[in-house]
Amino acid sequence: MRIALAADHAGYLLKDELAAWLREQDHEVTDLGTNGPGSVDYPEYGAKLGSFVGLGKAERGIAVCGSGIGISIAVNRNLECRCARVDDPLSATLAREHNDANVIALGARLIGPDMAKACVKAFLDTDFAGGRHGRRVDQLSRELQDSD
Repeated sequence: MRIALAADHAGYLLKDELAAWLREQDHEVTDLGTNGPGSVDYPEYGAKLGSFVGLGKAERGIAVCGSGIGISIAVNRNLECRCARVDDPLSATLAREHNDANVIALGARLIGPDMAKACVKAFLDTDFAGGRHGRRVDQLSRELQDSD
């Protein structure tokens, strides 16, 4: 699977660990930065990831910041993205199954690498259920387009 990752300075270590782990599983990984502890602005990296996934350059995205909140908001500014902030495998599964999330956000200051990997695995292994959930996801897209 083609997966893109992005993080701010608070999340880059977790992002790097996830990227290496995903490559070991033969995924095609694109790292959109940041790659060091120097302070950066999470909206910039969320926007990069949102654009990358929104343009279809990756099938899924993983965003990481200190809490996962700010970067998820930034990703969701892209109308083609549905980014869910997750803390555990169940929330990652439901984000895919019910909401057709194509990006997840993780809080590097809130969960460790093992839990993050469990979340990513659930996210990648789960299909969208469609049905009544498809109708609801379609409504989200319509409302966004109607507000333009």
